[in-house]
Amino acid sequence: MLVALLAPACSPALGGVLVQTLAGDGFFFATLPVAALAFVLAGLWLRNEKPQQTLTRRLLHLPLLRDPLLRFSMLVYLCVPGTFIGVNVMGMFYLQSIARLTPAETGALNASLVTGLFCGHHGNGGRYFNHTGPRALIVLGCLLQAIGMGLLIGIGPDTPFTLPVLAFTLMGAGGSLCSSTAQSSAFLTIPHDAMPDASALWNLNRQLSFFLGALVLAALLSLAQRYLPPLTAWHGIFLFAAGVTLLPLLAVIRLNNAKVLRQLQQENV
Repeated sequence: MLVALLAPACSPALGGVLVQTLAGDGFFFATLPVAALAFVLAGLWLRNEKPQQTLTRRLLHLPLLRDPLLRFSMLVYLCVPGTFIGVNVMGMFYLQSIARLTPAETGALNASLVTGLFCGHHGNGGRYFNHTGPRALIVLGCLLQAIGMGLLIGIGPDTPFTLPVLAFTLMGAGGSLCSSTAQSSAFLTIPHDAMPDASALWNLNRQLSFFLGALVLAALLSLAQRYLPPLTAWHGIFLFAAGVTLLPLLAVIRLNNAKVLRQLQQENV
C-alpha cells in the first residue's frame, strides 16, 4: 500500500514544480523519459505472459446485484470514492484560479491527501473491520470526507495553507476508509463459484465511479456558472459533492451489520 501511494504523493508536487520552472511546453517533454520507461517495462512484462484460453458464456451476470452487501458496497463506491475523484480533479482548478495557490502548492497538497489515504486504509485493518463490521467505518468515512469537502468552501486567497491541508487530509482519510471497507464487504456473501462474475461487476462499477464523479461535477459546474457568480457556483458544487458523499448513510441504516459480523466470525474460525 505504501509503494502504491508514492506516485500520487510525489508526482503532483514534482509536476507543480516543473510547471513553475520550465518555460513553454518544456513540462510536457519532461514526462517523455518516464513514459518511455513505463512503456518498455510494460512490454517486458507482457512478453512473459502466456495467453490463457477461457470460455465465457456471458458478459455480465446481473442477477448477482440482488446480493444486498454487494449492492451496498457498489453504492458506497459510486458516492464516496467517485465523488472524491471528481472533487480532487475539480479542486485543482479551484485552488489555482480562485484560491490563487501556485502549481507547486497545489501539487504539494497531494502529500496531505495521500497521508489521509494511508491513515484511512490503515484504519480499516482487519482488527477494526472484524470487530465493528462495515457500518461504523462507512459512517465515519462519509462524515470525514463530507467535512473535508465542506472546508473547501472556506479556502480563498488569504486563507492559511493549513486549511486546504486539513481539508485534503480529511477527504483522503474518509474516501480511503469507505473504499477499503466497501471492498472488504463486497464479496463476503458471494458464492465461491460466482466470484469471477462478481469481480467483473465490481471492477466495472469502480471504473464507472471514477468516470462519473468527474463528469457529473464538471457538467454541473459548467451549468451553474451560466447563472451564478463563479465563486458561488464553485461553493455549490462542493456542497453538492458533500451531500452525495452522505447518501450511503441512508442505505447503511438498512444494512444488517450483525449478519456481516457473524459471517466474519465464521470465516475466521
